[in-house]
Amino acid sequence: MDIRFATDAEIADWNNRILANPDGGNVFQGAEFAEQKKLGGWTPRYIVAGDIALTVLEKSVFGLGKLWYAPKGPGVKSVVQLGDMLRDLQKFAVKNGAFAIKVEPELEKTDSALLALKELELIAVPPIQPNASTVLIDLSPSLDTIMANLNQKGRHAIHRAERDGVTVKRVETTDENCKIFYDLLADTAIHQGFSSSLRSYDYYRAFWQRYTAAGLGQLFFASFDGKVVAGAFAITFGQKSTYKDGASRRVDGAYGVTHLLQWHVIEWAKEQGSLLHDLCGAPPSDRIDDETHPHYGIGRFKTSFNKHVTDYVGAYDVVVKPLQYKWWTQVGERAAKSLWWRTRHESWY
Repeated sequence: MDIRFATDAEIADWNNRILANPDGGNVFQGAEFAEQKKLGGWTPRYIVAGDIALTVLEKSVFGLGKLWYAPKGPGVKSVVQLGDMLRDLQKFAVKNGAFAIKVEPELEKTDSALLALKELELIAVPPIQPNASTVLIDLSPSLDTIMANLNQKGRHAIHRAERDGVTVKRVETTDENCKIFYDLLADTAIHQGFSSSLRSYDYYRAFWQRYTAAGLGQLFFASFDGKVVAGAFAITFGQKSTYKDGASRRVDGAYGVTHLLQWHVIEWAKEQGSLLHDLCGAPPSDRIDDETHPHYGIGRFKTSFNKHVTDYVGAYDVVVKPLQYKWWTQVGERAAKSLWWRTRHESWY
């Protein structure tokens, strides 16, 4: 397989090339995400591998070389396609100073897929992106049909919120609105125990405004008694939409706020041409009813839109230089993540 860096002309049309991949494109492989990750110290590398466009994020690690990370990529449809690409991608990575490649293909988790990945001698690692397990909503039917397909609890929550006087609006990603949303997000993070993974306000503002300016993102506010009580930011990319960020405050007298908010996101996504809506993260299917799981509550909310949880294979490391990779796993990764947190107060990835 011929593998090379993309030309300037190809990079200028990168999203269309990503959308032409066998998997139909993934928002985390898009140009906006690659540009956003520059704020986290990553350098985007745009690669053409045969007929597949591949976005790789690169970081240099002192004494070891470069780590390559393909968020939710490569955009293949099978483990066979992945294996065909990786053999040549490893050779290309060696020539360009990488010691390992972290891949995260959005392939459904099955026994046969896991066995095939094992035969490729890939090393399973914790996923980076939040939707290794997720809930998907089919948006191809009419809105009436989509509503009818929700379980009774979901439909009741939406209608109850409307009766209670909750309103939802699409709003601009002004600095003021971004700050309102970030404060909601920070408050939610504290109460749900994920504040340590929350990035800075400047990072989120840049993210939301970047996708809005590209015509791909929309911010939503839900209000009750004149106050913003919940927010959501959603993205469309090709025929798929993603519920990227959400936050809310519990309020007396208003039931189903987040359900109504998500319904408005679904309406918008369908208007943009989305056929599949990703609620972007849930406990894995075998733990969706486990009340001890830290995201049990999130899972309950999302499965009120669709009871089926989709599990993907997750992330894997492709070893390019064995000695350097050994040092990375034994010492380097831990040290890099620790130093980055102490100096930047955010995730290395």
